Amino acid sequence: MSTGKSTGAGVGRGAGTGRGAGTGKGAGTGAGSRTATGPRTATGAGAGKKITEKLSAAVLSESTGKDWVGWFAVLDKWGAHQRGHTDIARHLREEHGVNGWHAQSITVGYEQERGMREVGQSCDGTWEASGNKTVNVPAERVTEAFVDEAVRRRWLPDADLTLRTHRAGKSLTADWDGGASRISVFLTVKGPQKTQITLGHHKLADADAVVAYKEFWRERLGELKRVLEVG
Repeated sequence: MSTGKSTGAGVGRGAGTGRGAGTGKGAGTGAGSRTATGPRTATGAGAGKKITEKLSAAVLSESTGKDWVGWFAVLDKWGAHQRGHTDIARHLREEHGVNGWHAQSITVGYEQERGMREVGQSCDGTWEASGNKTVNVPAERVTEAFVDEAVRRRWLPDADLTLRTHRAGKSLTADWDGGASRISVFLTVKGPQKTQITLGHHKLADADAVVAYKEFWRERLGELKRVLEVG
């Protein structure tokens, strides 16, 4: 981020954009150190767990009729290792009746297992981090917390964030650190007073930046929940 001159954090310019990734302006020395304005460094930690470690074979089988081994065998037989991400996910949806979320998850798991992408890497080869949080407020209030600068400063202080698009109660996109990276937010209504926030931070520099921003957004979304629910 562009707040290094006031906090020494060096978010986008240090940890997440490729311009001196993992160093930042006055980044300090502790691996994974961070401030309210963004991560400083996160060296040597990798980008996290494979999706096959986060979504158990038993749960996948219960939801889709096959576990990881079963779906990998299906995709190998179809020749998925020679296909792109979109084609694989479409094949799972259209030929095997797998719902959209599980089709994406199986596709990512297959690509990671077969060496077609690394953990934290998107289907186009760039790096991205994600975070999610469920808050007990209407979706429109979540949108306001991103769009209204005064509200946003309460949970995301000094963020170099420029809104690109937003649909109240549904989604938004924004440039981060002058466009060096980008965030997307999708809101899922779980009830009149309950909303699930799914945030993606795209175009990061490398796996270390993914680790740093995963922790950063975990903390910031926790603070957003506090601001929205407690005030």
